[in-house]
Amino acid sequence: MVRPSSKERLLDAAAEVLLSQGAESLTLEAVAKQAGVSKGGLFYHFPTKQRLVGAMVERLTQAFDHALAQAGARPGDYLRAYIEATIPAEPTASAPIDRVTVALLAGVLVDPAGLAPLRQRYEAWQARLVEDGVDPAVATAVRLAVDGWWAARLFGLGEPGPELHRRTRAYLLELVDAAHD
Repeated sequence: MVRPSSKERLLDAAAEVLLSQGAESLTLEAVAKQAGVSKGGLFYHFPTKQRLVGAMVERLTQAFDHALAQAGARPGDYLRAYIEATIPAEPTASAPIDRVTVALLAGVLVDPAGLAPLRQRYEAWQARLVEDGVDPAVATAVRLAVDGWWAARLFGLGEPGPELHRRTRAYLLELVDAAHD
């Protein structure tokens, strides 16, 4: 089994601090303690909190880009991959928030300017969705629905129950299948 790099361990520790203690507790000292490293060890990789948060946002976009890269070449495949990467097929009521997504919370709370790379990636994802071989209005509507659903899951805001989760996800995929140009 491959051990995570020091940087990855620090990013995981930062996510754990955010999840267990809240954004106000995200300090370099708290992250170093959670990771079991000295502050100097942390400073070597992340000399500022903004750099740490920037790395969390970067990891988020890389993970999502990797998931989207699995898309096939058929019309709508990129949009299907977007849905797959964002909304799990099976809801898990007791599942913790996806650790990667907390980077967004950290970015907004610590340094809104740090979200610039994420904004750029969303622009690229949207441009790719428009060129996915389905009606661009449908692609955009589905993307916005998925993004809203993702936010509802992230914040625990009126998530649909398991059966409605499955039906809604299936409906979005049906919309993609029916929207070929």
